Amino acid sequence: MMYSNTCVGIFLSRPNRFIAQIDLDGIKIVAHVKNTGRCKELLVSGVKVVLQKSNNLERKTVCDLIAVWKNGRLINIDSQAPNKVFLEYLQSGRCVNGVTLIKSEVTHGNSRFDFYVEAEERKIFIEVKGVTLEEDGVVLFPDAPTDRGVKHLNELAMCVREGYEAMVVFVIQMNNVCYFTPNNKTHPAFGEALVAAEKTGVRIIALDCMVTENSLTIGDSVPVILT
Repeated sequence: MMYSNTCVGIFLSRPNRFIAQIDLDGIKIVAHVKNTGRCKELLVSGVKVVLQKSNNLERKTVCDLIAVWKNGRLINIDSQAPNKVFLEYLQSGRCVNGVTLIKSEVTHGNSRFDFYVEAEERKIFIEVKGVTLEEDGVVLFPDAPTDRGVKHLNELAMCVREGYEAMVVFVIQMNNVCYFTPNNKTHPAFGEALVAAEKTGVRIIALDCMVTENSLTIGDSVPVILT
């Protein structure tokens, strides 16, 4: 996926989860943060960030904050991006061969899943999670407790029991990482649910991304270590 009208600024502060104060060419502006997560390890005063300028003159914020540099690595933090790049990945045929149907935001049981895919006789539910937390080359999810994430995993396991295929795909919004693992320190219940889902037959996939100032593209598979 591509971004237009991007520019580089300096992060100053984050008064709340929706906005950030940015130094843009010596002028202090307010930008919309396209991620309501904590991102405390990323949004540190003085770091370089990538902004996308808006063409909507009626907006209160003139830019969206979409990426940030951390130790020389550019990390995309746009929470809407993982689904968009994974859809492109699906459409390319790299994830599932012979795709004949792709539906987004499909309700099944008590959950709404990001994608429902059909390929010949295969019927697959897919949930996508964006990953921005990195520690010493290891990427982790979640960065905060997520009861909704646990529910999705349990529902994916139920889909397998009903005869469907199911996948949870962790789109790592950076590259050059070692492996993915659940963040058991922050939310052990999510890690337990992920292990249980895999034992049921849910496929656990992690994919890194090539990140530039104006693009995000899924790259390669990343090893998954659950325990």
